[in-house]
Amino acid sequence: MLKVNKIDVFYENIQALWGISIEVRKGELVALVGANGAGKTTTLRTISGLLRPASGSVEFLGDRIDKLGPHEIVGRGIIQVPEGRLLFPRLTVLENLKMGSYKSEAKKRREEMLGWVYELFPVLRERRKQLAGTLSGGEQQMLAIGRGLMSIPKILLLDEPSLGLAPKMVDTIFQAISRLNEQGITILLIEQNVARSLEIADRGYVLKNGRIALEGTGKELLENEHVKKAYIGI
Repeated sequence: MLKVNKIDVFYENIQALWGISIEVRKGELVALVGANGAGKTTTLRTISGLLRPASGSVEFLGDRIDKLGPHEIVGRGIIQVPEGRLLFPRLTVLENLKMGSYKSEAKKRREEMLGWVYELFPVLRERRKQLAGTLSGGEQQMLAIGRGLMSIPKILLLDEPSLGLAPKMVDTIFQAISRLNEQGITILLIEQNVARSLEIADRGYVLKNGRIALEGTGKELLENEHVKKAYIGI
């Protein structure tokens, strides 16, 4: 479904990614994990069209997309839920959700998608008239994911969804991610929480200093001695 082919990415003269190649198949939950600064967000921003690779390519459903603008990539069904949530704090929960459904197909199915989001995150229905900026961190993350779902994603790119959340809320978010995948949503998950990510992932890639260091099934990587020592603390 998604194929990243040997991309090199720079921030001006500083290289951030070296020959990154990853694949995500339809229906999979793939985790891209690693320490802070490893290049995870850069990879996601390149897929989303916010950065352009200096070399290599990005393909989606067989078509190259690395020359397209972000709005065109969104139009093809690649939806990113950014690190830090980036909500509209002075808009209500409902208004934020509606901002996710500006595409013509999404507008037509807005009520249907709202029902789905509210079923996944019931607290958002209760808070629908509340300003997004007044929500708790966990509620804001639910809203960010919900806004992404309103765009009817073919693949959902999640960037650090557990960042800064209390342990109980981390459990809630990971349960929701697993549930979305079980419902057929293809997911590329970017996370510093290596253990939790690999526990729910079909496959995973370990990114280190802008390069792919390891890859395998979630179970294989969880059992890898290097991963245990370097990322899980076992």
